Amino acid sequence: MGRFFNMDNKFFVFMGKVADLCMLNLLCIACCIPVVTAGASLTALYYVTMKMVRNEEAYIFRSFFKSFKQNFKQATIINVIMLIVGALLYLDTNIARNMGQPAGKILGMIFAVFTLLYVMIFLYVYPVLAKFYNSIKNTLKNAFLMAIRHLPFTFLMLIICFCPLAIFFIPSFQIQMSLILLFILFGPAVIAYANSHFFVKIFDRYIPKEPDPEEAEVMP
Repeated sequence: MGRFFNMDNKFFVFMGKVADLCMLNLLCIACCIPVVTAGASLTALYYVTMKMVRNEEAYIFRSFFKSFKQNFKQATIINVIMLIVGALLYLDTNIARNMGQPAGKILGMIFAVFTLLYVMIFLYVYPVLAKFYNSIKNTLKNAFLMAIRHLPFTFLMLIICFCPLAIFFIPSFQIQMSLILLFILFGPAVIAYANSHFFVKIFDRYIPKEPDPEEAEVMP
């Protein structure tokens, strides 16, 4: 019985991590509500989840807002760039869809490839920003190169990201609502935590970001 109530017990460790992910998730969603701050919020989310994966001591609120503040400018600019590019891809895809054959089909395939590349960059860019000091241009370039260089990990992480869409194929409305509620409470943080296991393995091959930007080395 004494072992069960030991705070080092696996059950309490697990429940502590669940509570941390819930708090982190709600914090991330709250900071994403002003759309312009979504980039900084996602960067801070990955900053904390990568620390959790490494079992490094991380105070959720302190670590989150440290990264949020530290990367706010670059993350916001990157977020605006990604929003503009995403909107253009959406418009171009719709235009191609309404064009006649065969030009519409060819353009549709081209934009589909660009959309896939866009999603891959979006997947990597905020974790890369959370881990490395660099210019905005090089952050985007490195996100693209890493996504291509580590394709098996990239596709696994994309599958993890799109898994929640399976909720909408469940025939029971009550189960759907229950799972949607769970996703709101945990979803983005759990996805980031799962993908952080891959990002940690990938980033270990590169120069890690140091706490002090004046002393940190810059990734090429």
